Amino acid sequence: MMNIIAIDTSTEACSVALMFNNEITHDFVISQRDHTKQVLPMLDRLLKQSDYSMSQVDAIAFTKGPGSFTGVRIGIGIAQGLALGIDKPMLAISTLNVLAQGAYRLKGATSVVSAIDARMGDVYLGAYYYHHNQWQPIIDEQVIKPDNVSSQLTEFTVNNHSSYFAGTGWQTYPNMLSGLQDSQYLLPSAQDMLPLAVEKYAKGEVIAVEAVEATYLRNEVTWKKLPGRQ
Repeated sequence: MMNIIAIDTSTEACSVALMFNNEITHDFVISQRDHTKQVLPMLDRLLKQSDYSMSQVDAIAFTKGPGSFTGVRIGIGIAQGLALGIDKPMLAISTLNVLAQGAYRLKGATSVVSAIDARMGDVYLGAYYYHHNQWQPIIDEQVIKPDNVSSQLTEFTVNNHSSYFAGTGWQTYPNMLSGLQDSQYLLPSAQDMLPLAVEKYAKGEVIAVEAVEATYLRNEVTWKKLPGRQ
């Protein structure tokens, strides 16, 4: 039995989740560019409500991206600080995989195409299949033009009962791929990081604080500072 803190600030959402003794608590807000002011108070409230302390934590999970350039960096920095303070390892979780997990939680989706609006006419894209209680990536996560999504996923098997889309990319570009159902899951939530974090921890896929790296998928900053965006 393990205890994990999960933190996500990779999009305009800001969320924190705790798993202590298999009990999950979580908090989620739309942050409006103040992630740094939100995360630690949210975490503190959850710890107090649950009557647990940082000394009981086994690992800190964080979203490594892709997503908001600034948001990803903020989340990593906060997670690193927490992990360093308690001398515990970290667990890096893909934002796109979190969206797939959320679609599974909400809709029972076992095949999911995740897309985050990357601005500048692009989306961050991932596709996953849930098999033997774990997610298998169908393609490499990538930044892509919406018009090219269909050709990139020509081998993606669409099952009308279990194939879904998730993420803000579909809100902006709703016609990228036909035959998928709407999971109604736009923004990642830290509670959906926890099953992925438990799996990584069990496999020994932990990361030392000094070895953490972000996934940006491209080097330039693409997340324009529009209302509600980091």
